[in-house]
Amino acid sequence: MSQNTFESRGCRGVPKTYAKNDKIFSQSCCKLTTYDWLEKIPKPPHYQQYAIVEVRFKNTKCDFFIKPDDLVLEAGDFVAVEASPGHDIGIVNAVDNIVKLKLKKKKINPEGEFKKLYRRAKASDIDKWIQSVEIEESTKIKTRKIASELKLSMKISDIEYQGDKTKAIFYYTADERVDFRELIKCLAESFFVRIEMRQIGVRQEAGKLGGIGSCGRELCCSTWLTDFKSVSTNTARTQQLSLNPQKLAGQCGKLKCCLNYENDIYIDALKKFPPTNIKLKSKKGLATFQKYDILKSVMWYAFENEMETLIPLSVDYVKEVIEQNKRNEMPDDLIPLFETKVTKQTFWNYSNEEDDISRFDNKK
Repeated sequence: MSQNTFESRGCRGVPKTYAKNDKIFSQSCCKLTTYDWLEKIPKPPHYQQYAIVEVRFKNTKCDFFIKPDDLVLEAGDFVAVEASPGHDIGIVNAVDNIVKLKLKKKKINPEGEFKKLYRRAKASDIDKWIQSVEIEESTKIKTRKIASELKLSMKISDIEYQGDKTKAIFYYTADERVDFRELIKCLAESFFVRIEMRQIGVRQEAGKLGGIGSCGRELCCSTWLTDFKSVSTNTARTQQLSLNPQKLAGQCGKLKCCLNYENDIYIDALKKFPPTNIKLKSKKGLATFQKYDILKSVMWYAFENEMETLIPLSVDYVKEVIEQNKRNEMPDDLIPLFETKVTKQTFWNYSNEEDDISRFDNKK
């Protein structure tokens, strides 16, 4: 476990109270970090910085704030922003044109109402913020013990203290409705702060806590993915993946979000395939569809009198045979796309191994 308690805020180390923190903020391997690819574009004379900035807090929590006109900020600056109640401490994540593009992407009206950004964080602000962050882990452990003693069927996933140490947000997951009124009383008596309970889903929990996926990279939901689209088992069927829940499920226990990434390619490719319920007629006999390889455009058929032997046919050739059958014409035999001695039994064993997601874990 990392000893850097500020890593969840995107900091390489603990901020200094009476020193510059311009190199503390990390722009790499950071949850929802933003790379300003417009940074080196020269600004016109008398350029005034855009009034709205993006400020990030713990884990995947980001928000937009409107700053004073005379305050010029850069990514990585520690700022004090409006909260309810009091103020919170955050880190500037994006400024200027990048913010305009983000507002457009998220369909947020730039003329709407935004919370205020008060000022750069003072030494006293940073000192109190450091104290509040350092007690988050111990608070979470103690809260879990209290919830367990009260026999509440809920899981405390994360705790975020407000920068002025007057409020704490308790993120939790639960399968059913939970009556946590008694829990709030116990927490208020134990920690002497304003308590806010916020329920999140298992996908949001994985994004907040982070982790390493089966691909060997950090979870998409904790690094760059901001909107969660539903993933169905039809997506796995379209891509001919083995319907193994242990392999298709991510850290959150739901189907992996990455199943959607290539799904459109498979759907477009399937449009070129003929219907699979059509039997191919030849003088040798009827051939029934068995399986296809979408990316290679190969369809596997088997004669009804020789079901153990599979024949690989190209999509274009299958279409040609279907057109011949419509004209009451039949080829002498089906011409395979490539020579193979694969039987139905060995073929399906091979395909199951190839379609299993665990094949990426095997050493080549």
